Amino acid sequence: MAGNGKKAEPLHIILLVLFVVAYIISAIRPLDRLAWMGQMTPALLLVFLLVVTYRKFRFSTFVYVMAFLHALLLVYGAHFTYSQNPLFNQWKEQFDWERNYFDRVGHFAQGFVPAFMAKEFLLRGGYVKKGKMLLLIVILSCLGFSAAYELSEFAIVNIMDVPADAVMGTQGDAFDSLWDMIWALIGASLAVFVFGPFHDSQMEKMGDG
Repeated sequence: MAGNGKKAEPLHIILLVLFVVAYIISAIRPLDRLAWMGQMTPALLLVFLLVVTYRKFRFSTFVYVMAFLHALLLVYGAHFTYSQNPLFNQWKEQFDWERNYFDRVGHFAQGFVPAFMAKEFLLRGGYVKKGKMLLLIVILSCLGFSAAYELSEFAIVNIMDVPADAVMGTQGDAFDSLWDMIWALIGASLAVFVFGPFHDSQMEKMGDG
């Protein structure tokens, strides 16, 4: 697979170091320690996945930058919890919103960034040829990942017997999980159809896309 025998790119190492710094800062007096641990987990899993696969499969720098930004978003959200993000609380009061919408941004990114990763892995790994079927598989995979995440939150709430809003950030919305999946679907679709050509050009620069 792509990436064998290549030395680590300096920019990739810098992004990893910056994430570690952000992680440490986020761990300092978070608003809710339990919520922080749960909401930080996806960021840790994302970074861990990219690190352990780095030598066997090297993504484009574009994907690593997008993954880094996604991880920062998760780190930022975990520190304050998705329901009490201060910036979005301010906007909530300023624009008279019904809720803190930071979680919508997070779930949009949950579809947007993984779409690039899935597309690049499937295409450059030789699993699926470029075409409409690839795009369909990527979008459905992101939607399935989003649904799995919602189910994991549901399981945590029931197994650990904690308030649903503390984990899921429903903020009183009975359809919150559905909206989360819809925003992930929007993110994945935007990544594939709008940013797809740019992503293709980044893969072509690697010589095997």
